[in-house]
Amino acid sequence: MNLEHIAINVAEPAAMSAWYVENMGMRIVLAAPSAPFMHFISDEKGSMVELYSNPVAPVPDYASMSPFQFHLSFSTSDIAADHARLLAAGADSVDEISETPMGDKLVFVRDPWGVPVQLVQRNKALI
Repeated sequence: MNLEHIAINVAEPAAMSAWYVENMGMRIVLAAPSAPFMHFISDEKGSMVELYSNPVAPVPDYASMSPFQFHLSFSTSDIAADHARLLAAGADSVDEISETPMGDKLVFVRDPWGVPVQLVQRNKALI
């Protein structure tokens, strides 16, 4: 078996999908025009996130969650440039770029809807 997608209940799936396409290099795989307004977005390698709005469950208050509780993580080859670019595109900074003992560089931002996003510049790729 393979992981197909991770799903996130959000208030504005269409607007969020558009932001992730424009700023995170994602593409829309499927966009449903009616409830639950699901939008499947994918990176170039096929990792998918489903952004949907379903009133069966409340939308979590992502802005109040610790990034260590939940976050989306994106790899980058230039963490400083991507961090600055995302802040200019409406993301909010959570912390400063740090480096782990293994030489990986990490930083958290929040997208315009408060969802925690981690940027990772690996010293050595995991896969």
